[in-house]
Amino acid sequence: MDEQTVRSKLRTFILNDLIRDPQYELDDTEGIITEGMIDSFSLAQIGVFAEQEFNVYIPDPDLTVSKMDTLNQMVARIMRDIK
Repeated sequence: MDEQTVRSKLRTFILNDLIRDPQYELDDTEGIITEGMIDSFSLAQIGVFAEQEFNVYIPDPDLTVSKMDTLNQMVARIMRDIK
């Protein structure tokens, strides 16, 4: 799976299921948690989504605000383990 597909699927999940505003123009570098769009507990949901959708397990130490605050950070983390 290529990076653009991962980015698109992850963006759709975040907008539809977490932020619940599919029309929101989410920038790749926008602080999703630090800017208050979702809380840090939603990172667990992103981890579950990554495992189900991309077959990528993200361990708890990587599911932190400092490592997963932007779409770019999330995509980079998922791409590390895509086979």
